[in-house]
Amino acid sequence: MLKTFDMNLLLVFNTLMEERSVTRTGERLGRTQSAISNSLKRLREALGDPLFVREASGLMPTPRAEALAPEVEQIVRQTERCLRQDTEIDLATNDAHFVIGAPDRLSLPVFLPFMRYVHAIAPHMRLDLRTSDRDISIRLLASGEIDLALGWFDDLPPSMLRSIAFSEALVCLCRKGHPILRSKGAVDFQSLLAYPHLVVRSGGGRHAAFDAILSRIGHARRVQTALTNFTLVPHLLRDSDQVGVFTKRTADYFAANYDLAVMPIPLEIAPISHEIVWHRRFTNDPAHRWLREQIQKACTAES
Repeated sequence: MLKTFDMNLLLVFNTLMEERSVTRTGERLGRTQSAISNSLKRLREALGDPLFVREASGLMPTPRAEALAPEVEQIVRQTERCLRQDTEIDLATNDAHFVIGAPDRLSLPVFLPFMRYVHAIAPHMRLDLRTSDRDISIRLLASGEIDLALGWFDDLPPSMLRSIAFSEALVCLCRKGHPILRSKGAVDFQSLLAYPHLVVRSGGGRHAAFDAILSRIGHARRVQTALTNFTLVPHLLRDSDQVGVFTKRTADYFAANYDLAVMPIPLEIAPISHEIVWHRRFTNDPAHRWLREQIQKACTAES
């Protein structure tokens, strides 16, 4: 029967039950009186019952109509909920679960304050932070293992969307009292390459973005230590003559919290742009959109 039944007739039936008038039903639904009468006729034929009889006070439902009314009303209300696009979320009760992919360098300067803020105003929302860089993040987004990513990206597949979060320069991070700090202004380029370097790359390996930049101008650095996260960075730099070239936000965080020093590097390098990237199927999801907005605010506040 569903193959031939017009589901719009259920809306007419539900409104007739509420209004008990063909005229008022037509006014509510924006249809003519004759159109409502025709719909009622089709309902009667489909259900094999008069459904409504006319009395002085208006249309009176038959027992069959009275029995159908609660179920039809539920169908109409559920359909309305399905079609309605919710634009607001209840932060006090929302229990959405999000997995965010980002390079480890952003964990402390960006995501530590971000997560504290989200947990304070949305206590039931669950957040997981997964360390991942460019290609890994795109692969995880495509597979659905993460819900959004923050970082530095090149080309994106058509299924992904992006928005600019912030940009920052590369700087030199080292211990206070390091001989390299004798330079005034930017670190001397030859001195920068003369000292052993500490590299952090979440995907492993001993090369990072700065190495690609050096290679383009015919130089290379001596990497003494390679790590996959920043946990040991302040301790290794503070106790040795190693230096690190990191994005400014990360370096500033360690300088402020671990008594290290930051200096500009002597190269004309365009600032590194960080972007928020997500799968386009989540673009209009209210909770996902809210989370993207909060990450954007956190990035702006920290820049």
